[in-house]
Amino acid sequence: MRWQIEDSPEQKEFREDFRQWLKEALPGGWTEAVDAGDEPGLEKLRQEHGFNPFAWQGKIGRSPYAAPLWPKDYGGLSGEPWMQQVVRSELLRHRLPTVAVNLLGVGLAGPTIIEHGTEKQKERYLRKILSGEEIWCQLFSEPGSGSDLASLSTRAMRDGDEWVVNGQKVWTSIAQFATFGMLLARTDPNVPKHEGLTYFICDMKAPGVEVRPLRQITGSSEFNEVFLNDVRIPESNRVGDVGDGWRCARTTLMNERVALAGVSLDPVSFTGGVRRDPWLSFLESVGDRSDPVVRQRLAQIYIESEVKEITAFRANSARLSGQQPGPEGAVNKVFNAEFNQRRSNLAINANGMGGVAWMQGDKGAEARAQTFLRARANSIEGGTSEVLRNQMGERILGLPRDAELDKGSPWAEVKRN
Repeated sequence: MRWQIEDSPEQKEFREDFRQWLKEALPGGWTEAVDAGDEPGLEKLRQEHGFNPFAWQGKIGRSPYAAPLWPKDYGGLSGEPWMQQVVRSELLRHRLPTVAVNLLGVGLAGPTIIEHGTEKQKERYLRKILSGEEIWCQLFSEPGSGSDLASLSTRAMRDGDEWVVNGQKVWTSIAQFATFGMLLARTDPNVPKHEGLTYFICDMKAPGVEVRPLRQITGSSEFNEVFLNDVRIPESNRVGDVGDGWRCARTTLMNERVALAGVSLDPVSFTGGVRRDPWLSFLESVGDRSDPVVRQRLAQIYIESEVKEITAFRANSARLSGQQPGPEGAVNKVFNAEFNQRRSNLAINANGMGGVAWMQGDKGAEARAQTFLRARANSIEGGTSEVLRNQMGERILGLPRDAELDKGSPWAEVKRN
């Protein structure tokens, strides 16, 4: 069973318009194969035409459908939340990526610039974010400031019409490919930590920016250390007021929770960049499905998958009715991260020795292992499950906040490691 929301006449018309755009944008026969449920036909089309996610990002990014909630002046539709849900559901139905190649740009940087940026910044950056011409990264976390982000120590000092930045960031996804970074830096150490921060747009190719990839257990290096040595950022690249960086950063972080809540970085669910049914892909990755214990665990995974769908359905229903997102974003982020881990654990365990050793060239086994290893990061990235549980305890259950011994103290006077 999959949970669906019945379209209103307005939503139905919008869906038909988007389907017509897809028919014109995709190779001939693609939408017809989708409508007919012709999976072999889709596979043949994919092999004949290929599928380049970057080219697709450019195509949909130059249409108003990549970010329907964005203002029309900057590439969106000035639309309502239900429009985004309709677009995503149609992309999924057409076996297309529902997550932008430039995820951090579209999901985090864009909304922050829209809310806090100047008119010139909006005109300069937003359309190239949607088209994927300029990739973005997030320069927030530091070696000594992860969960307590506001304690960060990267300094930005004013020098005429420029800011000189020195410091180190870590766990910066795709920094090695990024054109720009969302940078949070300390501009006043003599006030409490949240009040002395300022938000900047950092040119990742500027002199003094050094990116060092961090090799993960998967063998890839999507995370990086970034060293900032006398990096000069023009005053025109400041977002928001001086000292108001925490408010801007909260906009970024709030959008990060939403952007990552439904993301599954599962290579088994994608073929050539085209999304397949995730449940069928998962079943294919499990070994002996006749084993009664494996079957019980598969049933549990299916139940949890449906629980996740129901929660997403509730959140989508609220958005379709015009309500603001509630606590479902944080709940879904935690549940999705830990669900991905339980699911990948089962896929490995159910394959016995085949889960840890396989013949060279076995793509299914390689993808299964990649998924298992990559899922370890799901409960850390985009806000750790522990921190999000604290937030849910405080904001949903009404539990008291943890004691803040440094509250109100100037950052320069607070002891740090």
